[in-house]
Amino acid sequence: MRGENDPRLTVYYDGSCPLCRAEIGFYCKRDRAGRIAFTDISRSADDPAPDLDREAAMGRFHTRRPDGTLVSGAAGFFEVWKRLPGWRHLARLSRIPGVVPVAELAYRAFLRLRPALVRLLGPRLEDRTEGTR
Repeated sequence: MRGENDPRLTVYYDGSCPLCRAEIGFYCKRDRAGRIAFTDISRSADDPAPDLDREAAMGRFHTRRPDGTLVSGAAGFFEVWKRLPGWRHLARLSRIPGVVPVAELAYRAFLRLRPALVRLLGPRLEDRTEGTR
């Protein structure tokens, strides 16, 4: 668990999901400045934080800003992109009124498709993410 004075964004992710693991691996490679702390919540049966239960964390993307604010869904992805070189331009879109709610609708649609995508792409992704757990 990160300390109170940690300036990094914390990302909670489901490391048991090959799709999630591949995406986090992608972000890890781009976070050369170490602005993000990645926390695999699948490794423990405990809640990852007092205000975030494990079931919610396993079912949806969550981040925690350095000020302690918990952010989930599409807004959480914008938080990640703000900290990655080459992705900040995409994060700026979150300032445009209506973009975050539309992105959230797209994310919720993705969540419904995630199990099928894992079944379809999982074996291929496992080959690429070997050793990232």
